[in-house]
Formats: sequence, C-alpha cells, structure tokens
Amino acid sequence: MLRNIAVGEYYHIYNRGNNKQTIFHDERDYIRFLFLILHLQSNTVFCNIGRHVNYFVKHRMFNTKEGLKNILRTRFVELTGFAIMPNHFHLIIVGVKDGGVSEYMRRLQDAYTKYYNTKYKRTGHLFQGPYKAVHIKNNNQLLHLSAYIHKNPRELTNWKNKEYLYPWSSYQNYLNNRWGELLKIDIILEQFDTPEKYKNFVKNSTAKEPLNDNYLLDCDV
Repeated sequence: MLRNIAVGEYYHIYNRGNNKQTIFHDERDYIRFLFLILHLQSNTVFCNIGRHVNYFVKHRMFNTKEGLKNILRTRFVELTGFAIMPNHFHLIIVGVKDGGVSEYMRRLQDAYTKYYNTKYKRTGHLFQGPYKAVHIKNNNQLLHLSAYIHKNPRELTNWKNKEYLYPWSSYQNYLNNRWGELLKIDIILEQFDTPEKYKNFVKNSTAKEPLNDNYLLDCDV
C-alpha cells in the first residue's frame, strides 16, 4: 500500500481492529470516532471531547462552532466520505498540505486507541497494523468508491437496504449535509442533478465488487 501520498490526490484510507476484533461497541464509541474524523482535519485542539459526545447524545449534533472556522482555515486534509463499521472504517480523503494525510491518520488512530484502551481497560495496539492507503486514479473510481463505502452498512442485519439511514456513514450527508464544510462532497454530488439521483446511483452500483484491483478484498465489509 502507498506511503508517498501526493497533495491534491484522493485516497481510500481504511483499517480494522487487530485480529478483526470489534472496535466500536456502543453509541458513544461511534460518536467519539465520528467527532475525531470530522474535527482532526487540522491541529485545532478540543478539550474534553467527552463533553462534545454528551452533547451529541442529547442533540444529535456537535456544538463546535467556535473551533469550526479555525479548522476550515488551517486544515491539512479534506474529508469526502466515510463509513464506521463495528470492526473497521473507511475514509475518502485528500491531502491539502504536505504530510497532511499521515498527520491526520496518526492523530486519529492514536486518539481513538488511547480512548478505547482507557475505557475498556486494555493495553497495546487496537488496529491491525498501519492504515491502508489506496490512490484513487480517476473520477469513475472515485464515484464507485463512494458507493462502495456507503453500501457497507447493508452487511449489517438491521441496516440491509436501509444503508442511506445508517447514522455512522456520510451517506445521509450526501442527501442532506449536516456537517457543512467539514465534509467536502461537492466533487461527487455536482455530477448528479439531485441527491436522489446520487442515491439511485449508489443503489445500482456494482461497487461491492473490486474496483480495478483486489485491494477492497483486504478489508472485511
């Protein structure tokens, strides 16, 4: 997998729990990781993330307006899509500064591992080795990758054929973006006349099959 990541290029980033173990057990785990993937796009520091998680539990949104402008001004990556699954995650990101993707992933995995090990009273590695990074070579691959990621939740019994409602992916945001500029989705949505047409594209996509090579088979979906 790639390690020389170019600025301005899109990448599929993914990783899973060590030995395929579950790494998101309850709602607060998902919320915590969601907060991290959205807010670590810059070096903006948020104190007491648990407070932001509590706010989300009550209001289904984050109260981070004060830090938002700073994130948008100083971000070193842009997040285009994601799915958080019980034992793995997928991201579509583009680096906007040299070393941005590596810094983002280091902070993301370190922060969640520290939280997880503290909460569940464990030590050691949480993720199965370094994250995987695959260069997205063309627009067609980018479109079908977004469909592949957004269709991931249909593998879960309670979400079969309801993946557009799954709360821990960016699919809902492609239909009604609740995260604003924290999620940069125009590059994909501008290719469809309406969000509903994008939804139809995802529904009919064969993206559960490998895209041009077999790299998607490396991660349980």
